[in-house]
Amino acid sequence: MNSEPGSTGGTPEPLQYDDGYGQEIGVGPHPLPWPEGERYDPELLAHGDRRNVGDTYRYWTREAIVADLDLRRHDFHVAVENWGHDFNIGSVVRTANAFMAKEIHIVGRRRWNRRGAMVTDRYQHVRHHPDTADLTAWAAAEELPIIGIDNLPGAVPLERTELPRRCVLLFGQEGPGLTEEAREHASMVCSIAQFGSTRSINAGAAAAIAMHAWVQRYADIPDPRR
Repeated sequence: MNSEPGSTGGTPEPLQYDDGYGQEIGVGPHPLPWPEGERYDPELLAHGDRRNVGDTYRYWTREAIVADLDLRRHDFHVAVENWGHDFNIGSVVRTANAFMAKEIHIVGRRRWNRRGAMVTDRYQHVRHHPDTADLTAWAAAEELPIIGIDNLPGAVPLERTELPRRCVLLFGQEGPGLTEEAREHASMVCSIAQFGSTRSINAGAAAAIAMHAWVQRYADIPDPRR
């Protein structure tokens, strides 16, 4: 199994999302003649590209992929509290990449478990904040409201709320949810409708639902019929 820079120790980071789980994804060496351009990585062209990237970005350098994404990133940011090394943070980061969040903000501990991110953090801008006050100060300077996502007393239903186009979606940890300090700094807290017996849904799932709510309202969804 290949390891990536930034591994937190123990189990190495995967090179691709299914690394070590059977059939490889991606493509092999590019047939000659090779495509020309600075975006292409000679090593990938020669040996194949097994990374967790879409076909559009096959054989591109990481820097070229990030630069292309920067041209199209959405106007929402994703922030997640990291006080207990929550394993769900990686899942939140992976989803933020899928929905093309502007930036990802880690609040609390600088080190976080990257396994669930499946290396997608390499294509995102990740900013660290030592505490919620620092995140709040940064958001205020950028004129971005902080929208907490948690099923708390007084929270407004996400399904009936129009999220701001420019905002920071703030998520707590699995189990305790948003800290009291985070609740105090949020401009608004939105809840996700649930109908079963469980008290809450997985933090990674909640993050995906909230991001998709933003995407449904503001993203330019391509028409597959065209």
